[in-house]
Parts: sequence; C-alpha cells; structure tokens
Amino acid sequence: MAFGSITQTLAPSTADNADDLCSETIDACAPEPVVSHETSLLASPNAYLTGDARIERAWAHWKKLGEPKLIVAPMVDNSELPFRLLCRKYGAEAAYTPMLHSRIFTENEKYRSSEFTTCKEDRPLFVQFCANDPDTLLEAARRVEPYCDYIDINLGCPQRIAKRGNYGAFLMDKLPLVKSLVEKLAQNLNVPVSCKIRIFPDLQDTLNYAKMLEDAGCALLAVHGRTRDEKDGKKIRANWEAIRAVKNALRIPVLANGNIRHTDDVKRCLEETGADGILSAETLLENPALFAGFRTIEWVSDSEEGIQDGKLDQADLVVEYLKLCEKYPVPWRMIRAHLHKMLGEWFRVHPHVRDDFNAQSILSFEFLYDMVSRLKDLGVTRPLYVKNT
Repeated sequence: MAFGSITQTLAPSTADNADDLCSETIDACAPEPVVSHETSLLASPNAYLTGDARIERAWAHWKKLGEPKLIVAPMVDNSELPFRLLCRKYGAEAAYTPMLHSRIFTENEKYRSSEFTTCKEDRPLFVQFCANDPDTLLEAARRVEPYCDYIDINLGCPQRIAKRGNYGAFLMDKLPLVKSLVEKLAQNLNVPVSCKIRIFPDLQDTLNYAKMLEDAGCALLAVHGRTRDEKDGKKIRANWEAIRAVKNALRIPVLANGNIRHTDDVKRCLEETGADGILSAETLLENPALFAGFRTIEWVSDSEEGIQDGKLDQADLVVEYLKLCEKYPVPWRMIRAHLHKMLGEWFRVHPHVRDDFNAQSILSFEFLYDMVSRLKDLGVTRPLYVKNT
C-alpha cells in the first residue's frame, strides 16, 4: 500500500520499498548536492562516530527538527495517529507512537499494520519499542526507520505487564542488557536512538544510568521524574530537580516528563529543569488542546485573573478526533478509551449516557456522533479556558 494513502502495512525495510512508501520522489539524475559538515554528520552511522562527533550529530539532528519543545508522550493504545494529529493541530510540535512490542512487531503482520500508522504530516515522530533482545529490537526498528525521526527504547514502563515481559522500567535492574540494546541500534541504524527512563531513588544512580545511556549511543533522553514505584502521577509529584541534574550531567538533548497540567507548568518546567522540551501524557488525554493554551476547569483558580472561556470544549475535540479516525482508521478500543477520557466530566453529569456507551459492544461513527449530540442536547457544557494575555 502506498505511503501517500496514509496508513500502510509495513513490509521489511529495504531500499526498494522505502522509496515506494515515500510521499516525495528523488530525481536520480539531479546533480549531487554540496555536503556540509552538518549534513555529513547527519548521514554518518553512529558506528563510525565517537565522542564529540556523536554528540555533535545528536544536536545537529535535534536542530534540524526545529528543536521541538511541546511533545506528545508515548501512551499505550493512546498516542496513535489520529490523536497525534489532533494534538499537533493544537500546538504539539512532536509526538511519540504508543509503545510497540518489538518481538510481536517483527513476527505479526496484522499487529504491524494495525498498531503503527503514520502520514507525511506526522513528523517529527518518535517510534517507541519495548524490548529485551538486541537483535529483535534492531529487526523491528529497521522496519520503521524510514518513517520516523527517532527510534525510542521504552525503559520507563512501571506496570506489571512490563515486569512479566521483562522490559520497560524493570530493565533498570539489568543495566548491561540496557546498554546492549542502545549500542545495537546506535551502531546499526541511520536514524538516531532515544530512550525514555524513570529515575532511581538515589540521584547518583540516576546520573550514572543516564551517562551510561549517552555513552552507549543514546542521542536524546526523556526523563520521567518519578521512580518505578511511583505510579500515581496525580498523587506523586515528579522530581524536576532530578531532571535538572540529568540535564546538567549530559551533553545530549534532554526532555522532561511529569507535572504538566497546563501551559504555565510548561514554562515553569522548562525554566526549572533546563530541559530542551517537555512531554505530556495524562493531561493531553483529557485535553488535547493543552499546548494551544487551553485548560480544563480543574486547573482554573478563582483567584487567577485573565481566565476566560476559550470557545472550545471537549465535545468539539471529540468530533475532530472522530473525523480523523474516519480518515486514518485505528482499532475501536483506542477510540473508546479516548472518548472516556475526553468526555469523562460530561459522563459524570449524565451517567446513563456513559452506560449506553459502555453497553455498545460494537461501535460505529454514527452512534458516537449521535452520542455527542445527545450530550449537548441535554445541556451539558464543559468549556475549556484560556488565559487572556
């Protein structure tokens, strides 16, 4: 299936099919371009770069992408293509795919075609894999390398499924394996390798961990400022001081993850951590317009001046999301999960509408559009707010 048709079944990555899937063609008869020092660095496999050259390449790539500051975090079943595009419309400057299981991705064509889709507007893009075998990870990464800007290794998932599967944050106990995963990709891919981690309870352990990843070839590090055991993001504040310490210790770009509820938090996080960008997850699920300055009533203080109705609500965002899903199909389980998040407050006012939604074992777009209209007809209003600046 051609790349221009937006979603595609990924075949093994070869030079031939990569050209077929590109939305732009290359004139083979055109004169060779003059290659600058920066372009040469970007084209050089990491296997041939060491020390300062590898760090320089990491920054050259980040700058080429425009140094995005506002980034959609990886979310299992939730950061799929239509949701990424919705967030991009409202200010997101880059995005991660949901975590993909590297072994299943290499073995199962149906999994590949349903779980990873993209389009030309979906850049810059991080494709995230969980893994515990370097060769399997490399095989999976090569399949998507032509369609993304980073291959990301999930080293931060704290859930029980990650413990059972021996991946994510539970590889923090197996640092030689982590190092081998990063080195395998860094030495064999043209696209840079990034990692997303959680912090250790001890700061020095965190710094040693981050430095090890950088030395192994990681070109960008995203740091979730909570430990593996700190799973409740609403009750436990992320440790921005630890993120700042990592940023100060490393030479590659560092992203901060945690405590982002609205754009005031974005500004404070960037200032307090010194990070090169921030990631948001849970808040975006409820409010995909976060990065455009919109906030839910939950984050509006009575004493705060200049807050006004943004003339946008979550039902409007749901309709936009559904239209994107019609254009770029994704599994219904993802759509169902997003509607529960975006319409959660509406459902609390009219639980019978939520019950009707939950009773639908087979969903249709007609039913979902009707459900949104029904909520509006019931007089539910949950405006998003903006700060008048």
